Amino acid sequence: MLLGLLLPCVAQTPFRVDVQLVNVGFSVRDAGGKLVSNLTLDDFEVLEDGVPQRIAFFARSMEVPLNLGLVVDISGSQGAFVKQHHKDLKTFLTEVLTERDRAFLLCFAAHPRLVTEYSPSAKFLADALEGFQGTGNKADYPILGEHEIRTGGTSFYDAIYHSARQMLSNVERGRKALIIFSDGEDNASAHHMMDAIEAAQTNNVQLFCVRYTDVRNGRLNARNKYGTSVMERIARETGGADYDAREKGLAQNFKEIGEQLRSSYEMGYHSTNPVSDDSFHKILIRVKPGAPGAGLTVRSKTGYYSPAAER
Repeated sequence: MLLGLLLPCVAQTPFRVDVQLVNVGFSVRDAGGKLVSNLTLDDFEVLEDGVPQRIAFFARSMEVPLNLGLVVDISGSQGAFVKQHHKDLKTFLTEVLTERDRAFLLCFAAHPRLVTEYSPSAKFLADALEGFQGTGNKADYPILGEHEIRTGGTSFYDAIYHSARQMLSNVERGRKALIIFSDGEDNASAHHMMDAIEAAQTNNVQLFCVRYTDVRNGRLNARNKYGTSVMERIARETGGADYDAREKGLAQNFKEIGEQLRSSYEMGYHSTNPVSDDSFHKILIRVKPGAPGAGLTVRSKTGYYSPAAER
């Protein structure tokens, strides 16, 4: 008697759908340059490489935690400039950080060094910066990134690159930003400007650059001009902003950065582009016609590099 039926085993082809979630932080300003913070998901549309995308996540920045990195250039004249403004920095952190927010501190000259891990305490961060600048033995603080042999004294690009990749890449929720205090000049990094921009774009990190340039005889030299253009570009490409500390003063710069951090938006969408080949994909966020306000403009990162498919 037949007790069972032996069925043939049919091999099945694995089916996998790769969906790339793209996160974008952005701000909106009206025709007069004032930040607009009362818009909703229905007021926006997003395009990737010209193709409309479906928005999967939307929030105002005040509704999500802030993950902030302070990246401080302590080389040459930059170190003296930062020391003069410890009080302004502490005031800024006190006003911006809430209980659910956190920030870390990285200082760099020849090497990027992690001074503090994440903390929600403005006092702790400000005291840590003062203590680091006051100590003689910087080698006690861990290097972020590789232990490269360096002949120069300023690793500007490495500081940004490793901050974005090591400190902010695993943050799953909330706003991510770096505030960078420097003149934008570099003579020691293993990475270059595009590496720094790509690391920030890939990890949805906005760069806010506070530039102090030590001008001699009232004129910018070639290196000064180079540093100025670098800080302008990395801010623009990541949806942040850059400031000249000589124009308005650091206190006003901090106020404007704080306003943008708290008056902006977070958006996520699942990319319809199936290609994973390290190629660059352009992002365009637009305010739909009929949204409240006139002459509204959006500032966000210009795009991202898709991760290469595993082989």
